[in-house]
Amino acid sequence: MIKATRLKLFFMMVLEIAIWGAWQVKLFSYMPLLKFEQWQQNLAGSMFAIASITGIFFSNQFADRNFTAEKFLAFSHLIGGLALLGTAFASSFCFLLYGLFYVPTISVTNALAFANLPDPARQFGVVRMGGTVGWIVVSWPFIGLLSSQSTIAEMRWIFIVAAIISFALAAFSMTLPHTPPRRDTEGLDKLAWLKAVKFLGVPYVLVLFIVTLIDSTIHNGYFVLIDGFLKNAAKLPDNLTMMITTIGQVAEIATMLILGSVLKKIGWKWTMIIGIVGHCLRFATFAFFDKPEYQAVIIAVQVLHGICYAFFFATLYIFVDAVFPKDIRTSAQGLFNLLVLGVGLVIANFWFGSLKAKWTSASGVVDYHKLFLVPTGLAVAAILLLLLFFKPPTVRPAEVPGGDAPH
Repeated sequence: MIKATRLKLFFMMVLEIAIWGAWQVKLFSYMPLLKFEQWQQNLAGSMFAIASITGIFFSNQFADRNFTAEKFLAFSHLIGGLALLGTAFASSFCFLLYGLFYVPTISVTNALAFANLPDPARQFGVVRMGGTVGWIVVSWPFIGLLSSQSTIAEMRWIFIVAAIISFALAAFSMTLPHTPPRRDTEGLDKLAWLKAVKFLGVPYVLVLFIVTLIDSTIHNGYFVLIDGFLKNAAKLPDNLTMMITTIGQVAEIATMLILGSVLKKIGWKWTMIIGIVGHCLRFATFAFFDKPEYQAVIIAVQVLHGICYAFFFATLYIFVDAVFPKDIRTSAQGLFNLLVLGVGLVIANFWFGSLKAKWTSASGVVDYHKLFLVPTGLAVAAILLLLLFFKPPTVRPAEVPGGDAPH
């Protein structure tokens, strides 16, 4: 029974993240085909951030306290699937509606997994790896569904495939373990989020907060720019670009397997620095090898995504869990996650989208050399901030309500 449950949770994660992966890479190539103005593209790309903010209140404050997790997932993915079908054949509103129903399911699937695993600390990583598998596998159908120069009709498949998976997960959710709503909320500190914010007064926490904002901006900027870069600068076929970007997810699996030993050997600071160095090298490669004759180099450098994600973002979440006091740890995770899926995503969409429009010639040629030097420079700045000013503690602070901030 335990193995069957873990297999179900793994498959739940496969489907959950496959929905996201079906459209993410192609979205910013699809919108120009629909003649979206730049501000419309920026706004649509910021959908996750808008939904994340509303999701904080809906999924955390209402949904998980009033609905069983499996029924919440089934309903959300049913409506989300219908919204995705609407998005495939419409040009407004439906995509935001999809986001409002989909984004809360990310935290609910995590909560459902934690609630039904006998040893979450040891077993959750393997279950969550199903999401990475889903992101990789969902790219395969598009080799046949798209052509080397995809049309609007072909590009609609990114939402149709996502809708099909969403409907499948809606049905599959009803087979998941029964997970009743949380009722034990009376003892929760409603001001924990405020205590977490006050920790920004601690120098190393403030430095990490600023670096996370920078790194989340350039990380999200990768998804804004990558598909157009692979097609227009590297001249790679449209139906292969999604598959090429998944090289990074394959590398992510391998990197996550060694993360623990790396952390133990070199510590928080240098592990995070290596993660941002991965960003720096990747964007610098795009900037200086932005020609079709360097296709092999451009494809090979995708492997750095695994280092970028695991060595910085995964390490960040582990750091928060290890260092922050127990009573505010969840709120602290949410505070940093708001940067990753919220503020950093909005900045990336509006800033990199606008820079791309600014540095596109009248003939439609993008100056990718100049464009990718921007995230390269930002990565260098983040590395220097960590190197010079990030001095993390070696021990966990006292876990007492109202206790002193860590020093």
